[in-house]
Amino acid sequence: MTVDALRSLLQQVSNEGRWGEGDELGTLNLITPALRRAAAASVSDGVAVSLAHDLVPGANPNALGPLEIDHIVAPVGVATAALDRFNLMYHGWAYSHVDALSHFAFDSTFYNGRGLDILSGDGAAKLNIGAMSQGIVGRGVLIDVPRLRGVDYLEPETLITAADFEAWEAEAGVRVSEGDILLVRTGRWAREATEGTWSVRESSAGVHPSAATWLHERGVAALGGDAANDRKPSVVEGVGDPLHLLAIAGMGMPFFDNLDFEALAVAAAERSRWHFLFVASPLRLEGASGSPINPLAIF
Repeated sequence: MTVDALRSLLQQVSNEGRWGEGDELGTLNLITPALRRAAAASVSDGVAVSLAHDLVPGANPNALGPLEIDHIVAPVGVATAALDRFNLMYHGWAYSHVDALSHFAFDSTFYNGRGLDILSGDGAAKLNIGAMSQGIVGRGVLIDVPRLRGVDYLEPETLITAADFEAWEAEAGVRVSEGDILLVRTGRWAREATEGTWSVRESSAGVHPSAATWLHERGVAALGGDAANDRKPSVVEGVGDPLHLLAIAGMGMPFFDNLDFEALAVAAAERSRWHFLFVASPLRLEGASGSPINPLAIF
């Protein structure tokens, strides 16, 4: 795909002005109170599954910087307090996080026509993670691509397309609908457990940017992956994260990166049920371009 083709695709999926010129929620507007109630009513077992990967301090080849944690023991009179200090660059290919709509601009334009002037040394004045302070709660749908293809995990550089999404719908008996939070498993963590760590930032399975039209047509509210959603290396020369650009800057769709779907895949297969209540609560960090996250799937 060329950069010009990517620009054309962005125009096709753009939600600029759809919810008003001041909108900062983007596709999260599609999750209505009625959809939240329906998702909550679907809970039958009361079993919650974490969708975050463990935070492990130290160097990581897929991190933009190492996670640093200082553990402090503080005597306070007759009590002793345990304190901790974190230093975490959560963006990248290592740590579970959600991207705010201020994370990416395309041709110097953020979602809903916002310019680069929203950024300063104090962070993003608009489209920051504070806009999501009410949380992201709705119906989650897992698309387990390795299970669809009869393998334990996808090999790096495997491309996932809208045709895979529809093949999974036919096999699993679930249809992705407006307002859904779509989670796409590549088996990244299963492969790492078997074959060891590799540079996900250089070579990883992911979704082809052309799938943006399908996501737009279906009204997907948010997309989550067990790597960074985009396939590496990029299919667009000179553009590292084309799907991020189409979704975040064009549609106003937040991304969840580096989630862990291994326990979720087991729980869903045990029940032959691929939808669930999804709950994610970003930190209230005005100005921030995202947040570390520990989403839950509740069956």
